[in-house]
Amino acid sequence: VSTIAHGVGAEQMIVSQSLKKMRDAGLVQTHRRGIFIYYEICEEYPASIFVCLRKLFGHMTDQLKFLRTGHKEILPTDYTTMAANRIKLFANYDKMRILEFLTYRGESCVSEIVAGTSIPQIKVSQYLKKLLDDDFVKSRRDGRFIYYDITSGVHKTTIGCIHKRYDRVGDKF
Repeated sequence: VSTIAHGVGAEQMIVSQSLKKMRDAGLVQTHRRGIFIYYEICEEYPASIFVCLRKLFGHMTDQLKFLRTGHKEILPTDYTTMAANRIKLFANYDKMRILEFLTYRGESCVSEIVAGTSIPQIKVSQYLKKLLDDDFVKSRRDGRFIYYDITSGVHKTTIGCIHKRYDRVGDKF
């Protein structure tokens, strides 16, 4: 805990509480060696999201060192804060399904999204308005139809990472 707290520049108590929550959620595992407890990220999708976020940061900032496998430098606090805040905005089952639908089906109108996700039309419309306000999707009008498409960013990268991870897992879980 002390090494992590020092590395991220946070208080030990806050890091300890966060690690407990992550352990309870199955995101990290603990191993005791003597008086020390060591934390390790679980092999499941959170690790692949971090890899994707590091690569996205490398491309966004032209810091190519973050694109190399095994590069150990921690991401800047402002970037990880932005990524976490963006992920919180769409961390809802139905919003993720809408974003996933748009990622893999491309530009679609509300009726196509409703048919593809089985989410009620009123909810799809409400979520699309919120996603549009938060710049997760863009829209264009064609006659009486409005077509929506996902924008680039952390949200699209996260959905892609989750898919890459679980496409490899298949039906093993």
